[in-house]
Amino acid sequence: MPKTRVSIVRTREHPGGEEIDAAVRQAVSLAGGLEDVVRSGDTVVIKPNLVVARPPDSGATTDPRVCRAIADMVRERGGRAVIAESSFVGLDTEAAIETAGYAQLRRDGYEVMDLKNKAVERVTVPVPHGKALKEVLLPRIVVEADAVITVPKMKTHDQSGATLGVKNMKGILPDVWKRKFHRVYGVFQSTADLLTVVKPSLSVVDGIVAMQGVGPAFGEAVEMNLIIAGKDVVAVDAVTGAAMGFQVAEMGCVREAAHMGLGTADLAEIDVTGEPLAAVRRRFKRSEEAIGEVLPMPQGFRVIVDPKACTGCRNQILSSLLDMRDAGLLGKAAGWTVVCGGAAIPPDAEPGRVLLVGACQPASAPGATHVAGCPPNSRDVIRGFGVGEAVGMVDIDAIESEAQ
Repeated sequence: MPKTRVSIVRTREHPGGEEIDAAVRQAVSLAGGLEDVVRSGDTVVIKPNLVVARPPDSGATTDPRVCRAIADMVRERGGRAVIAESSFVGLDTEAAIETAGYAQLRRDGYEVMDLKNKAVERVTVPVPHGKALKEVLLPRIVVEADAVITVPKMKTHDQSGATLGVKNMKGILPDVWKRKFHRVYGVFQSTADLLTVVKPSLSVVDGIVAMQGVGPAFGEAVEMNLIIAGKDVVAVDAVTGAAMGFQVAEMGCVREAAHMGLGTADLAEIDVTGEPLAAVRRRFKRSEEAIGEVLPMPQGFRVIVDPKACTGCRNQILSSLLDMRDAGLLGKAAGWTVVCGGAAIPPDAEPGRVLLVGACQPASAPGATHVAGCPPNSRDVIRGFGVGEAVGMVDIDAIESEAQ
């Protein structure tokens, strides 16, 4: 059986639009081209990562020049290219579209769709092969598209290690369903389940300016000058993760997608073309490492975690502390013991100041507060300390109430 092909193309430092266009075209060509992906008359959804309103050179958002090149290639084959995205829960996608440069694409005649717009029709889709999901609400245009191309940013993530092509697909969900993926179903498994009903035909990773540290939004920009592409989104994530110094086991969404047979994550089964993987490797600083450098721990605060557990909850706890710090409320966490990953509550923990985080912990215990999710979002963790509303984060309950 022929190996899955993943291409790596390197640009010069600070590449311009023409060079990015050429690099994208070369990467797609090396990965097998668009001939079996796009036919004349097809509608093709191009899904960038516009999680927040930050420019591409921050490392947080997909460079619009990458999506422009892909859209041009789709058009050249007679297809309709629709660049579509929905930002982080509660955030304004239109602000991200403007800040990241996609409004200029609109002005240039490209179709850029805000999936949060109330005019976007949504349909409930059965997930017959899902392990966690049985159904999911999705935009009709994505469900009925002839092809979906995921265009993630190469960056770290405070919950899933790295966020690449598989994790990027979670952005097609309405906010209330993004929330359910964490609160109800577990984000790693439910994101893999999502791929069983909406699986990208092509993944093109924007690794021009990547992000390490406190991803997916506020880490450190790293210029990598790479475009990585392939038709097996799991394989592309495995190769890109390896270039960042990640094992597949560290990337929860990719790991679960591989376990479900939705692609190969075994580097021995992947034919890497273009630049050799060894030539582009760089170990990216993990979220937990970076937070430890910039965030002084509140007095008496501690996190207890089973060493065999995944990093999702631990990283989310630290990310939540960062949000509290930015709101001037870090002191509210002083004296708390936070337990996650199935660890036991230490006997010296102060009753009333114990926070049990995640699905691995019991839903109730004497003197403790439980925060559900796998992993939970920052807002839920912060609410566990009793200060969620004061942080000024989006009102998730209002979103859920409106959706119902």
